Amino acid sequence: MKYRFKYIFGLCLIMLFSACDEGIDPITEVDPGPDAGAPLVSIMKPTEGFEIQVADPITSTPIEFRAEDDIELSLIVVTLDGQEIASYNSFTDYRIFSTEFVYDNITTGDHTLQVSATDLAGNTTIATTNFSKEPPYTPQFPGETFYMNFDGSYSELITVTDATEVGNPGFAPEARVGTSAYAGATDSYLTFPTDGLVGGTEFSAAFWIKVNATPDRAGVLVVGPPDEANPDAQNNRTSGFRFFRENAAGNQRFKLNIGRGDGESWFDGGAAADVDPTVDEWVHFAFTISATEAVVYKNGEIVSQNTFAGIDWTGCDILSIMSGAPRFTGWGHNSDSSYMDELRLFNMALTQDDILELIAKSDETFRLSFNGSYTDAYSDEDCTEVGSPGFTGAGGAIEGSNAYEGATDSYLTFPTEGLLGNEFSAVFNYNVNATPDRAGILVIGPPDSENANFPETQNLRTNGFRLFRENAGGMQRIKLNVGNGTGDSWFDGGAAADIAPGSGWVQIAFTISDTECVVYIDGQVVSQNTFTGVDWSECDIMSIMSGAPRFTGWNHLSDESAMDNLRIFKKALSQAEIQAME
Repeated sequence: MKYRFKYIFGLCLIMLFSACDEGIDPITEVDPGPDAGAPLVSIMKPTEGFEIQVADPITSTPIEFRAEDDIELSLIVVTLDGQEIASYNSFTDYRIFSTEFVYDNITTGDHTLQVSATDLAGNTTIATTNFSKEPPYTPQFPGETFYMNFDGSYSELITVTDATEVGNPGFAPEARVGTSAYAGATDSYLTFPTDGLVGGTEFSAAFWIKVNATPDRAGVLVVGPPDEANPDAQNNRTSGFRFFRENAAGNQRFKLNIGRGDGESWFDGGAAADVDPTVDEWVHFAFTISATEAVVYKNGEIVSQNTFAGIDWTGCDILSIMSGAPRFTGWGHNSDSSYMDELRLFNMALTQDDILELIAKSDETFRLSFNGSYTDAYSDEDCTEVGSPGFTGAGGAIEGSNAYEGATDSYLTFPTEGLLGNEFSAVFNYNVNATPDRAGILVIGPPDSENANFPETQNLRTNGFRLFRENAGGMQRIKLNVGNGTGDSWFDGGAAADIAPGSGWVQIAFTISDTECVVYIDGQVVSQNTFTGVDWSECDIMSIMSGAPRFTGWNHLSDESAMDNLRIFKKALSQAEIQAME
């Protein structure tokens, strides 16, 4: 009986498994075909050129990428600055992999992220993105309390605090300085708390703007009190300030209104404060408030100035950027669709010279302060030292802890990439040493490869410029030579350009435009003339405090004088801007 049961049970099992297989096709391998190529890799975060600027010395950043292959992925490796930080070799979807994670050890400096994806055939693709963590911003000007550069964020960089976004403000595809600017949009603006920004008797604001005349009136910068009687159309002007624009016969006129507590004061420059919105250009505006007067500036020039009894800050707890909303909407001064860049606030009433310095700094591309290093403040790159240049020590500097001190056969060089254009200016402080009695001071020139004594002797003057000094009856005369591509032009001020050895520090400056060159000593023109413009062909290095290596044919070699605060600009500075730097 037992045997019969086992037999019947086994037969049932066979029939059951046989029934389960009915109607099911057998599994067969499908040939995916030949591998069509290497994987595709995309890095979404961080984006190329992304800048992190926070107060913390070490921070984090999100990393997001996607890899895809036509057959099958085998290995993905993520590296930061050459060090592996993540890898993947198991994939749910054999062909496509995407992920996002946060990496926590981002230090100050430049960084390179690479994502490498390899498929089963051994094909490899590497995607790369470069980003940086910038050092915390240090105020660049006395009294500076607030700075927004709009380079991809709405962060105030002194406190590293984000503004509040209302609506959908954006970023412009261009900038006056840096990589981007604020781009306005309908019903969109920024707000920021005024703690630490207002309350004193003095205040200043400065910024660049590229005007969009639609809408034809808008608030630009407003710190005002609430208007509880008119919450939907506020217009309480008894305290704070309102800087705004309005249509004026097709132009846009900028005006300032300030509340005194017992009333208001107007600063309307009329046509002098107008901007033509059809001209595609950035315009610099600034206004200053003191206990006795307010002044409005356009491109460094006064367009409105008058006395008043001082500002009252009662109830002024928020700053509105690029709109009158929410505190100044009663006359339709709502959001501004213009571009704004380089917004700075100050707890002091800036002078006109201060504002001219702000404007000039927007075009500064190179700066050596010589305070114990030969490092450019913008690129953070060191100059190349030739020989043994030195430092004067604090007692020999016009400003800061040190100045450059020359020595025999010694000088600095720096690559000119990013420094050259149709316009160029250089400004520096100089304390002449008449030994040797001739020397190169600042030279950007081409190699003189056809000179019989090249490279020891060079003197090709058809390109670039040569600023140098020579003995002139016991004085040292400053001269400038500029190459226009086919020849050279001379800017020799004669006795007006003479410096007495031992006379101490002077300011030397020169400017180059498409039409003229000007040489200044202590802010005064010593040589000026027209010419056809500079040619920069093969001008790849700048020599500082020597003619070597590109301008040695007349023995303008190393300068043993002292130099301080060397600054290069990408524009032809005005005389007023140069004088503001003295």
